Amino acid sequence: MTIHIGAKNGDIAETVLMPGDPYRAKWAAENFLKDVRLVNEVRGMLGFTGTWNGHKVSIQGSGMGMPSLSIYANELIRDFGAKTLIRIGSCGAMQDHVAIRDVIIAMTATSLSTPSSGIFKEINFAPCADWSLLRGAVAAAETKGTPTHVGGIYSSDVFYDERPDLTEEMTRHGILGVEMEAAELYNLAARHNIRALAILTVSDHLRTGEALPSDQREKSFGDMVEIALEAAFANQCTQNMACPLNSHGVRSNLDQSSCAL
Repeated sequence: MTIHIGAKNGDIAETVLMPGDPYRAKWAAENFLKDVRLVNEVRGMLGFTGTWNGHKVSIQGSGMGMPSLSIYANELIRDFGAKTLIRIGSCGAMQDHVAIRDVIIAMTATSLSTPSSGIFKEINFAPCADWSLLRGAVAAAETKGTPTHVGGIYSSDVFYDERPDLTEEMTRHGILGVEMEAAELYNLAARHNIRALAILTVSDHLRTGEALPSDQREKSFGDMVEIALEAAFANQCTQNMACPLNSHGVRSNLDQSSCAL
């Protein structure tokens, strides 16, 4: 038990999915896990543990923004032994070819600042996803036929942004979407030598103004959760960088223009 997570020893799995919204954690646990039980409700930040295809999995809300995620990720890693953290959340699209309901798998996460900025000082550290998770997520998305984009995202400090110039530069440099947590998750994963990935569903579009109605979001987020679970338990071959992406290769539903795999 920690200050922010009321779970007991053994309650948290080594693999944890982290949506920002605690009620999305509840929805995902009830719809994708078996034998689910509530393991945390401190400050209303719900956490659940169950099984998926025989694997123990936890789904813990992280709250909004990098400072909030940093609290939960640090405690999950240091106090509960989490080894794989996958953010599942929404994002805003920043490229014309990215559509509402598409999935973005984040290779890298750009940011103005993170809670780790004080550690890095003058260094512009470039946090990135775990290769094995990224590869597994791409393979799962291709198998499902989910329209998917792989590339860089932007983790913003603010929701109500007043920097249109910054948005323009992010778009100009190929950033696929904007959210508020992944950059710090990737920083912490590097620091603690664990696996991390952000898989995001596009819920709105910064360029077109489109937005997914709230009553349709949960249904659209199902692919993202399934991709995350498949990626977490995919066969690993991180020691063999020449191994194929999957048995079929990357096909038409995967946007390769932003993919460096």
